[in-house]
Amino acid sequence: MPDRAIARRRTARASAGKRLAVSIVDDRGRRVAVPGLAAWLRRIAPARARGAVSVALVTDRRVRELNRRYRRLDYATDVLSFPNAADRSSSSPRPAPTAGRPAPRPFLGDIVIARGVAKRQAREARHSEQTELRVLALHGLLHLLGYDHETDEGRMRRVERRLRRKGGLPEGLIERATA
Repeated sequence: MPDRAIARRRTARASAGKRLAVSIVDDRGRRVAVPGLAAWLRRIAPARARGAVSVALVTDRRVRELNRRYRRLDYATDVLSFPNAADRSSSSPRPAPTAGRPAPRPFLGDIVIARGVAKRQAREARHSEQTELRVLALHGLLHLLGYDHETDEGRMRRVERRLRRKGGLPEGLIERATA
């Protein structure tokens, strides 16, 4: 989330030398144990997903606050993505490697998931909460990479479909929303 610079720096350092580093945290930036989610997201991420990502599992109330603040919507959505604007600009310099170590990977941004909404959607879709978290994390990652299903003429839908099949997901968020 926009106010968690410490977690961002820690995640960016952890990603040095890796294609994609994923940390799962709560709304205070503390690590949360969600078996397999980070490894799954790293495995199915597109090749161009290089850097660090934070997946924050938070209360519906927190997502509602973020929606009010950033989107002028007064309700909790299932997932929000906050790209790191500094890493998206071509003018931001990439840190130089030090003492034979590779330069730290850029921080791509935060994916924020409303835990209560995810649980409800999992029940409605008749799958596990773990599956729903994967659906939402994948969707959020694609937004961090610049995809936008509302404006890209189906490009995000196609990429999401390919990656969810690779990751063993029966259905994607975009497909579910348009069904």
